[in-house]
Amino acid sequence: MFRLLGILFTVLLAIATAIVVWPQFFHLEQTYPFAQLVSVRGLVLGGFLIVVVLALLLLFARPLRGFAASVLIVALLGAGATALIGASRGFGATALPEKTESSVRVLTWNTAGEAVSADVIAQRILDQGADVVALPETTEEVGERIAIMLREQGHPMWVHHVQFRPDVQDGPQSWQTTVLVAPDLGEYSVIESAKDGTSNTGSVPSVVLMPIDGEGPTIVAVHAVAPRMEEMQQWQSDLQWIADQCPQGDFILAGDFNATIDHMAGLGVEGGDIGYCRDVAARTGNGVTGTWPSSLPTLAGAPIDHVMASQNWTPTGSVVLDDAGGSDHRALVVQLEPAG
Repeated sequence: MFRLLGILFTVLLAIATAIVVWPQFFHLEQTYPFAQLVSVRGLVLGGFLIVVVLALLLLFARPLRGFAASVLIVALLGAGATALIGASRGFGATALPEKTESSVRVLTWNTAGEAVSADVIAQRILDQGADVVALPETTEEVGERIAIMLREQGHPMWVHHVQFRPDVQDGPQSWQTTVLVAPDLGEYSVIESAKDGTSNTGSVPSVVLMPIDGEGPTIVAVHAVAPRMEEMQQWQSDLQWIADQCPQGDFILAGDFNATIDHMAGLGVEGGDIGYCRDVAARTGNGVTGTWPSSLPTLAGAPIDHVMASQNWTPTGSVVLDDAGGSDHRALVVQLEPAG
């Protein structure tokens, strides 16, 4: 009887391991609770290693050796697969290449409203030489203060903004998203459907910027709702909307996607991770570096803040900044070069 129970447990453990390691094979990557588990691969790896240690200890008990050996094999396979996936995406590059005349640097940072001051954000932009800055949960007023500080430092940027429910006085700052764009990239404007919410993420706003003269990339500052149990359907809808913002053409998407590239498995087209866009961090050594929450080490966090670029751009570097400045998100900075 005990042997049968041991076999049944091992089979169930093997199935659970396969689902946790690669839920997209079972089409469960956007299903609760597997969506939450796969977002923290570092913690999953740690969990497998704990099971490995426990199984090794059980090997000393002669009656349990067969059971312990089977559990050990499953846990080692799970840990090995998780580590290989992490290694292929990158556990943490720490520097950007030198900026060239054609480089475009993109910074995304969910500032958690007033948790990060305007002067800290402005200094971070200056330090990183950012040309495009996506700031979910940052108000237009803060964005304008940042722009004034940058102009005084010889780094002018245009400010763009979308707010849900502007009629609600003192509404949550998560209803606002601000974008700054360097004049060298050209003049941009927010498309009307993003402003009025007829085409946008559902609960928190994204910003779609089009170049006025038609030259240059379309820029989308992304903010998707978090995948809480009661918000799963809206979250799935937000991810589909984001995928639709990167058809064929010249696009840069940046922001708080509240999703890892595992969650986007069914949304990529022709080698893209979401739509035709490719995740820059995963192609430059930072695909597993957690950006949220900033209270945890990066390898224990979830890489949910992204910069995605169409094939018009070649990713050349990325870095996740350690100092979150009081936000629950770390900033991500990437460097892109025009392809070809």
